[in-house]
Amino acid sequence: MLTADFDYVLPPDLIAQHPAPERDGSRLLVVHRSGASIEHRHFSGLGSFFRPGDVLVLNDSRVIPARLRGFKPETQGAVEVLLLHEQTPACWWVMLKPGKRVRPGTCIRFRSPLGPVSTLEAEVLEKNSEGHCLLRFGGVPDVAAAFADLGEMPLPPYILRSAPAVGVEDRTRYQTVFAQNDGSVAAPTAGLHFTDAVLTGLRASGVETHFITLHVGHGTFAPVKADRVEDHRMHEERFDLPASTAEAVNRAKAEGRRVIAVGTTSVRVLESVARATAGALVPGAGTTRIFLHPPARFAVVDGLLTNFHLPQSTLLMLVSAFAAPGEPLCGRERILAAYAEAVRERYRFFSYGDAMLIL
Repeated sequence: MLTADFDYVLPPDLIAQHPAPERDGSRLLVVHRSGASIEHRHFSGLGSFFRPGDVLVLNDSRVIPARLRGFKPETQGAVEVLLLHEQTPACWWVMLKPGKRVRPGTCIRFRSPLGPVSTLEAEVLEKNSEGHCLLRFGGVPDVAAAFADLGEMPLPPYILRSAPAVGVEDRTRYQTVFAQNDGSVAAPTAGLHFTDAVLTGLRASGVETHFITLHVGHGTFAPVKADRVEDHRMHEERFDLPASTAEAVNRAKAEGRRVIAVGTTSVRVLESVARATAGALVPGAGTTRIFLHPPARFAVVDGLLTNFHLPQSTLLMLVSAFAAPGEPLCGRERILAAYAEAVRERYRFFSYGDAMLIL
């Protein structure tokens, strides 16, 4: 299957630049796999599609303020740092922009988004084959506290902000209401629509809510460069499957109850563990590079709540596979038809956009 088979045309004005005024005020496009029908709803009415006994699995990873603005003292040249993952509390692998000419030994100083220079500094220790740099931070008593003070939310490149405007709205809205565990450099966006009231209403109707943690990496925005889908290599992401979630999912599957995943991240954790154990889910921490694309089958997940994804992305491929498990073409055609309908109806796309429920 070709990567180009997952392309579609999206008018730029449908890329959501800001969240809906209320979290649960987004629209909801519902795709029914059995009859290939589509419904247009609103997220606030999500509960009407659930049954008592359904298990809803959400990703509770918390987005860290991973974008830092710095400069090289010797040239005053601006440098943007995106934290990727922690090696030690003071040493992080990062992406630098511009980064081609950066060499080990380079010093970087940092400033707040509003301009004042901080005492936080970093030294480039090494550079890997992907162009990522290992930085050792210092100059402050608490590196994590400095990140929280100076860092900006790592919005994806299609959300446009001027530097002084970053952080006011996005600090709250580019984070789920149930986020607990720091580690993501991009939001698990399907969860952004939930409010405490929506979750309370679902629980009151008999829906079980449980959590996994998958720390979303920068690779979630990486384009598929291979011409053939099968030749693409997925980025690695860290996850944790708690015992309570594994037990709840195992019980539901044994009793014929549905498991509904919130976001592609939740799907990747559940299906990764299921493939590794070839049976009941076993709790624990690990990493995954699972790449779900047509004609993949799904051992655990019966329903998927997700956002609208970029053309030719691995996330669009996963959603296409879920729309018709085991079918090489049907799911892609079904999802692209649903996306075309969403464009006609002027749904809002991507991270701050509207939602899709596939049942």
